[in-house]
Amino acid sequence: MTPDAVHDYCRRMPGAWEDFPFDEVTLVMKVSKKLFAILGTDRPLRISLKCDPGRVDALREEHPAITPGYYLSKRHWNTIVCDGSVPDELLCELIDHSYELVLASLTKKERQKIADEA
Repeated sequence: MTPDAVHDYCRRMPGAWEDFPFDEVTLVMKVSKKLFAILGTDRPLRISLKCDPGRVDALREEHPAITPGYYLSKRHWNTIVCDGSVPDELLCELIDHSYELVLASLTKKERQKIADEA
């Protein structure tokens, strides 16, 4: 996927919005007030995604482009280099997984608001 396609895919998540809380080159995708993706602006694109701790090691072993989260909890975050070695389908699935983990951590009221707006 191109960097623009990854960005567009993240932006299409219900309730997703963009922020630059760290600097002007690190794009953060949030749902409610919690982040589910961090995208750099350098190339190749690097995207950090939340991941179930039970999956992180297997993903890292299977795909050299998936590494422990850069400056993040290594147990809960992976950083993926979008160099074409990770299949687009898997990348989309991992973005969905990150979004769903964060969405599940929101309050029932916050989740309902997002569902109502979708």
